[in-house]
Amino acid sequence: MPPKQQLSKAQKAAAAMAGGKKSKKKWSKKSHKDKAQHAVIFDQDKYDRMMKDVPSYRYVSVSVLVDRLKVGGSLARVALRHLESEGVIKPVSKHSKQAIYTRATAE
Repeated sequence: MPPKQQLSKAQKAAAAMAGGKKSKKKWSKKSHKDKAQHAVIFDQDKYDRMMKDVPSYRYVSVSVLVDRLKVGGSLARVALRHLESEGVIKPVSKHSKQAIYTRATAE
């Protein structure tokens, strides 16, 4: 094998610059969940739907109302207090963090 030819500094720098540059790592795109557009105030049909549907639910909580009626959490808490005062639902467990209700049955 013949000896390698010595390159000048300029030739070495040019070879380094022209060499296949490795591109920066691309981080994988993660799928992002779309931000939910929940109502922050009751309009008439949401209110009517709440008054019609919620009394038939066996388990009623803030998260159930948020999920099924597409309302915000603070509005769901207010709705639960309103439904309880009307006698439509009765409390099973009340806690500062989580309130659980069930339908009011005639006993």
